[in-house]
Amino acid sequence: MYENANVEVIARGVCVVDGQLLLCHGKRSALSYLPGGHVEFRETARQALVREIREELGRDAEAGRFLGCCEHAFEQKGVPHAEINLVFELTIPRLAPGAPVEAAEEWIGFRWQPLDQLDEAALEPAPLRKLVAEWLQSPGGHFVSGDAWER
Repeated sequence: MYENANVEVIARGVCVVDGQLLLCHGKRSALSYLPGGHVEFRETARQALVREIREELGRDAEAGRFLGCCEHAFEQKGVPHAEINLVFELTIPRLAPGAPVEAAEEWIGFRWQPLDQLDEAALEPAPLRKLVAEWLQSPGGHFVSGDAWER
């Protein structure tokens, strides 16, 4: 069907401080997502998450407990995409709500969002809007399909 299609493996982090979740967004996009990025060849998902935080925020971080996995299929500018999101707890020392979060890369921004208001944040994949809080209470081994084409 899509001869050159790939499934991207993404490591994402849930950084919650005082009931606020750190979210990332493209500066030209209304959507937001959990911080993180692509897992590269010969890299574990936890290593990828720590590397991505260093690249995106210029900060050290620690990838903690595995929370869950969410697959996601979507179209972007008419091109189909598919990804597997591996989600971990994330600790970024000395980062807290109330102070601006400076991105190290020009094309992205970061903001804090109340954990109980993720619907308003247009968080993608959409199932994470409800699952992040549940996973924090009962982490490990959860798999969810967020396939937009099934709706």
